[in-house]
Amino acid sequence: MLAISWDTVRLFLHVLAATIWVGGQLTLAALVPALRRFEREVTTAAARRYNQVAWPAFGVLVATGVWNIAAEPHQETAYRVTLTVKLCFVLASGLTAWLHIRSTTARARGVLGSLTGLTALGALFFGIVLAQ
Repeated sequence: MLAISWDTVRLFLHVLAATIWVGGQLTLAALVPALRRFEREVTTAAARRYNQVAWPAFGVLVATGVWNIAAEPHQETAYRVTLTVKLCFVLASGLTAWLHIRSTTARARGVLGSLTGLTALGALFFGIVLAQ
């Protein structure tokens, strides 16, 4: 069996949290149109339950992201630029998600939910770019 290191644990936690944050958003986006056929409380309950899992996952993403940066401090300029782009997507994803939760109109929820999903996918994409 291959050795398991702290690098393995760090990467596992980061990927697990990204799976919850990004994958959960995609899943919820697919479910919301079907849930709307029921009373509004059904959609609201599903979103609230997801948030109870999503926000801790976002916190783990940020913490393991900082751990990732600290573990590999000496990177070339292209890596740092790509990392900066990823961090901008991460910040945008968290901010738009936070605003989405606090929005009061269906239009705002739709726009902010879409932006949250797109920026989360952007962060995921640039995370893959960094791993190459």
